[in-house]
Amino acid sequence: MRFVPVNCIKEGMILAQDLFNANGDFLLRKGAKLHSSYIQRLNDLGLVGVYVDDDLSSEIDIPSLISEDLKIRTVSTIKGIFVNLEEGSGLTEKNFNDVTKLVDEIVDEIIASRELVVNMIDLKVFDDYTFYHSVNVTVLSLVVGVALSLNKTQLYKLGLAALLHDIGKVFIPKKLLNKPSKLEKEEYELIKTHPYKGYKYLKEKFDMPVVTYIGILQHHERFDGEGYPYNIAGHKISLFGRIISISDVYDALTSKRPYREALSPSEAVEYIMAGSGTLFDPDLVSNFLKKVSPYPVGSCVLLSNNKVGIVSKNYPDACLRPQLKIIMHGNEAVKPYYMDMKNDKNTYDVTIIGIANV
Repeated sequence: MRFVPVNCIKEGMILAQDLFNANGDFLLRKGAKLHSSYIQRLNDLGLVGVYVDDDLSSEIDIPSLISEDLKIRTVSTIKGIFVNLEEGSGLTEKNFNDVTKLVDEIVDEIIASRELVVNMIDLKVFDDYTFYHSVNVTVLSLVVGVALSLNKTQLYKLGLAALLHDIGKVFIPKKLLNKPSKLEKEEYELIKTHPYKGYKYLKEKFDMPVVTYIGILQHHERFDGEGYPYNIAGHKISLFGRIISISDVYDALTSKRPYREALSPSEAVEYIMAGSGTLFDPDLVSNFLKKVSPYPVGSCVLLSNNKVGIVSKNYPDACLRPQLKIIMHGNEAVKPYYMDMKNDKNTYDVTIIGIANV
């Protein structure tokens, strides 16, 4: 399968993966032939693109860090918690127990995974952004945690903080969270209260590890001390706060928001790199970049030699030199063949220069 940006989807393409909303309901099933009404629906949902099956990419599999079932169950559970809090019924002990069990499952699947490079371009439904975002930040944070050799207990505590990091947003008016224009100073100051409000609510209601509470409280602190809510800097920010900060920004950047379009994974990776030492802990950035591919498997890239290829494999130690399936030269289709940018010395003068919208 390969990833096709929504503006490049053509009628007759075959959907390669089931699409769900945050309730776990099917939006479109795998194998659906995309006609004009479906393509319009994908646009309306705010998806950045979809995975399709075709002859060019039939043998390319997209590695997944957690199962689709676990992801959908977690998204649905987080949505239920947010809805309950917004309606004033509060977070119950059952809700909290459900979350802890899901975090355990996510940790187990990531530890067991042979593939610890984040390759997926996430397919988020615009209206369900917050819930998918919470799960994605959890997966990204845990991948970094594994790279740091955290033990299972530490990973659980980190995963719990990551999954609940934005719980304080239920206490912020939705019109501010979804405002399409620039926030006024007073509005931004209110938005900045959400880490403390989430921390305070959970600390008063549930018994969690201290490091988990602190990770939630500090996920918007910046390494240079210019973050919030307390403007703390460097290693005074907790490890969990520093990890979640990177994961939170990366996933937000690659998501379509009311005030901007989604960035590509490569653009988001560049932003993370540029923020090393100011926004983010440089050591953690280094670990993050080893585990998050700027050109995920299934994405089409343009090369400096004017060829176009589908990424078929990524290497943790060479994120900018993947294996590709070459499918075009300029605007002309070619007989497909593989190019290994890491291991084939004949390709060392070739670089990826951008995303190919084909």
